[in-house]
Amino acid sequence: MEIKVFVMPKCPKCPLAKAIARRVAEKYGLEYVEVDLSTPDGEIEGLMYNVVSTPSIAIGDDVIVRGDVLPEEVLEQEVLRRLRGD
Repeated sequence: MEIKVFVMPKCPKCPLAKAIARRVAEKYGLEYVEVDLSTPDGEIEGLMYNVVSTPSIAIGDDVIVRGDVLPEEVLEQEVLRRLRGD
């Protein structure tokens, strides 16, 4: 399972979203992936996930937040729910 964070270079909320996602990924042994929507490859990947605003976070194939920073506790709950198979 991976945590994927969709970002843009000038996004003011992205550094916080990246830090939270990275901490949660490390805590639970998940892969952390950053997708820059300002690149051609990032733009394509964003379209595949239907992401048009940053920051956005996906766990596996599920986008759990679009255009906002998710509190760390909420992200952890989402990760745990998926690890348990809920």
